[in-house]
Amino acid sequence: MTCCDLKCGLITGTVLGALIAVLGGILIPVGNMLIKNTVHKETVLENGTLAFETWTSVDIAIHRQFWLFDVQNADDVVSQGAKPVLVQKGPYTYKTRFIPKKNITFNDNYTVSFVLPAGAIFEPSMSVGTEEDIFTTLNLAVAGVYSLLGHKFANLLIQRSNSSLFQNRTVKELLWGYKDPMLGSMLGVFYPYNDTFDGPYTVFTGKDDINKVATIERWQGETSISAEYEGTVDLKGIDVYRYMLPPEALASPAENPDNQCFCTDPVITKNCTMAGLLDLTACRGAPVYISLPHFLYGSKDLVQGVIGLNPNFDEHSIFMDVEPITGFTMRFAKRLQLNMLYGPSDSIVILNKIKDYTIFPILWVNETAGLDDETADLFKKELVGRMELLEGFQIGLIVVGLILFASCLIGLIVVCMKPKNTKLPLVVK
Repeated sequence: MTCCDLKCGLITGTVLGALIAVLGGILIPVGNMLIKNTVHKETVLENGTLAFETWTSVDIAIHRQFWLFDVQNADDVVSQGAKPVLVQKGPYTYKTRFIPKKNITFNDNYTVSFVLPAGAIFEPSMSVGTEEDIFTTLNLAVAGVYSLLGHKFANLLIQRSNSSLFQNRTVKELLWGYKDPMLGSMLGVFYPYNDTFDGPYTVFTGKDDINKVATIERWQGETSISAEYEGTVDLKGIDVYRYMLPPEALASPAENPDNQCFCTDPVITKNCTMAGLLDLTACRGAPVYISLPHFLYGSKDLVQGVIGLNPNFDEHSIFMDVEPITGFTMRFAKRLQLNMLYGPSDSIVILNKIKDYTIFPILWVNETAGLDDETADLFKKELVGRMELLEGFQIGLIVVGLILFASCLIGLIVVCMKPKNTKLPLVVK
């Protein structure tokens, strides 16, 4: 091989190596863009996409786990005004998503509205007991008339029905309804439930922003509390973004003016300085207060108003895990506590000994769903695996191209720096 041929070969190799490396570099953003565009096309909530088919499916198991509070010293509370001593028992678990969404309507602002038919099927294998377990809990009717009626009239109703501040009820009765002796009508925390509808919900389709797909924009016409990004966590080998309800969402109106509408009683809320409690009386027509379980993020007065609570961030916070490429919610836990109020009264005999207003926790619920092992493996194979394969191919091109480029360039430099062989002319004298 002549020197010219060697140089040409090395130059060609150098250029080819550079082109291969550049091609690998170009494929990284282009390949990722193509994959994301394909994924996003299938994850938008619209007719014909895989996401819409999955979203409308009833195969995804969603459960509600209930923890109920059992009063240990009911007589002492009434006779001496003692603080209630509570023992939590649960979970009592129900499957709650087994009926397809109804009235699905697409809106012009990249949202879709629907209602959820309500239903609950008890899951004994996921529960600590049966629906017939009995609890001593606050008398819902007494708490209702205390807050909504004049106390003299309320006392008349209470005494006529021989009702007390607390009552014994089964899990099934407390959750789904019983005939109350004082009101003469059905009463329960979630009564009526079966054959009713929850909503309407309005969620984002993700058409304009895939990161918002399936997140709630409004519920019953009201804007939802937004979550904040917390960090990246591992879910069965898949990196997901965790979003959590921030403490500011339940801050007192004095600290967060956006919560001013929940301060309806300056006495109970201590001049709107009480944190961790949302008053839904105006919305529900009953004295209902919502909080996080065990009054997480709540004022000290709330937690210390009863004995037996132990707020725990890991067990009682709200979170949602979202896969960043598809925008799918892979796991969530919506945890809320339902509370009612009772307090002192000169006119209601059973409350004569009560010393202060008490926000009493009835129960807390965790509505949860998560990625199962089979779906996680399928997701990793179909999306993550293909992306890793493409990434490996891209890196391989870059490495091979750089090696070829570097080796040929070095060879070319060596050849160019090599001294030329000069021939001396033959002189004949």
